Amino acid sequence: MIQPIFFIILASLSIAGALGVILARNPVYAVLSLVVTLFALSGIFILLQAFFVAMILVLIYAGAILVLFLFVVMLLDIAPETLSRTKGSTLRFVGTLVGLLFFCELVIAVGCFVLHQTPPSPPLSGTTAEIGKLLFTTYALPFELASLLLFVGIIGAVVLAKKKR
Repeated sequence: MIQPIFFIILASLSIAGALGVILARNPVYAVLSLVVTLFALSGIFILLQAFFVAMILVLIYAGAILVLFLFVVMLLDIAPETLSRTKGSTLRFVGTLVGLLFFCELVIAVGCFVLHQTPPSPPLSGTTAEIGKLLFTTYALPFELASLLLFVGIIGAVVLAKKKR
């Protein structure tokens, strides 16, 4: 009975943190909003009884990668006027295109879920061997896409901070 209430709170916190990442003008605040989002997602994984994934999310992503992002952002010293200079029509077009692609992907995923509800899979015992087997067989493509997305984020931070000579 209380689990749906926690899910709604954590999902709302996750959405608010994600909006903070997108709407924050200061890059440091954007990274801190991403930390809030990752902690909320970790809470959702705990509600799903995926404790290993929740702890990996906190330890590796919030603990290591976002600290690296924060150091990169602080070392590059991205000034607000640098960010306002990049608001060209090309970037706006690319951002709109990427946003539309993500929205189409969301519609397809929700449509597939509604149309093809699969029977529940047997519960896993939660060992790291089983998680590793699933991660590198069934979910290999999403795993690689997540690493590519992180790489693109780092490149994007460096490109935004690049100063004109």
